[in-house]
Formats: sequence, C-alpha cells, structure tokens
Amino acid sequence: MPTTIAIVEDNPEFRQRFVELVDAAPELILVGCAGDGQEGRAMIASTRADVYLIDLGLPDMDGTVLIREAIATHPDCDVLVITVFADEAHILASIEAGATGYLLKDSASADVIECIRTVVRGGSPVSPLIARKILQRMRSERLRELVVARPTGSALAPSLPAGAAPVPTIASALTEREVQILGLLGKGLSYGEIGAALFISAHTVAQHIKNIYRKLAVHSRGEAVYTASKLGLVAL
Repeated sequence: MPTTIAIVEDNPEFRQRFVELVDAAPELILVGCAGDGQEGRAMIASTRADVYLIDLGLPDMDGTVLIREAIATHPDCDVLVITVFADEAHILASIEAGATGYLLKDSASADVIECIRTVVRGGSPVSPLIARKILQRMRSERLRELVVARPTGSALAPSLPAGAAPVPTIASALTEREVQILGLLGKGLSYGEIGAALFISAHTVAQHIKNIYRKLAVHSRGEAVYTASKLGLVAL
C-alpha cells in the first residue's frame, strides 16, 4: 500500500525540495501541503496522511501545536519533525507533543526518504546530532536517579546541585502493557506472536512499539531490548 504524506513548511525552497522528494519516491503519495500554521491546521482537519512532515519554526504558531493536533485528529498517524532547531528544548518539546522522528533540514535527500520509510516500518528516526543529545540527556537523568536513590552521605553519591529536583525514571514513562511487550520482544517474538499472546492485533502491537521506541529514544528492537535490560525491565 502507498504511504500518504502531508507537508507543513513555510520556507518555499525547503517546501519544494520535500515535495520533489516525495514525488520521486514511488511508494509515497503527497496528499497535502501547507505554508504556515493556519494552513497546516486546516489541512490536518480535512486531510488524513500516514506521515506529516512538520516544521517547528512556523511564522504564525509553534509547530508543536500542529504535532498535537495531528496526533489528536489522526491517532494512527506519524509526525516527522524537519527543522533547523537542534537544541534540547525543541527536541524534548517535539517528543512530548508526540513526534515520532526528528530530522534536521540539512540532512541528505536520501536520508529524508529513508527516515520516512523508517517511520512507516515502526521506527523513530532522528538525525545523528539529535540522537547524541537525547542520549546525553538520558545519561544525565540516569546519573541523577542513581544519586537520588543512594543514601545521603554515601561515598559513591555526589550531591545534586542546590535546588535540583529528582528526575522521574525513564522506566516510569512506560505503561504496563509496553513493559509486557518489551519482555516478549526480548524473547524474539514477532508482532503477530506478541499480539496473539496478549489478545491484541499486530497493528496495536506496532503502535505500542512505536511508543516504546519514542520513550526510550531508540530506533530498533535490539536497542529497545538492550535499553530495557539496563533499566531492569527485561532479562537478557
């Protein structure tokens, strides 16, 4: 089945580039294109796409508003952010809004198309620079969790900066169902086998796995299982 794509991008040159990339890929079909936030909002309300490519730096609104509206209006869609912003604030805001992937605009044309294909396959693609920032934040959060968990005065526990609040564990962001699916992924079961074991459809399993990838900031089954094992959620 072809994959339908809609684009929200205010820069005419970038917008034309993305349109040409989509048109050149035989399995992709462009169903909508918007040049600002209001046009994007109207397009989302009237046109369903499998994948929305959304810029964050729109002239009339924050792109995360459209991310939330796309997810709320079409729960089974994916949103791939394509932006010039590489700072942590924009990255986290996009992930919290529900974005499935995060790509920088200077990415090669082949990378853009491959990222769309990765999203469709259930992955969560990000530019290498963005992946590094996410991993750095995860390591920082993990360190703070370990510090908070250790007794006060422990020789192994450096003190937190004054006024710093404990950071919720990454594991706490996962639902009970997602943890169950992680355990079955670790046993090597397919989407269909996981669905049969939990009495849900393979499509529902795929949606859960997308959420797991996003929450753990990983891009594949192996990375998800490995990260979950480090958090003590599954045994390898």
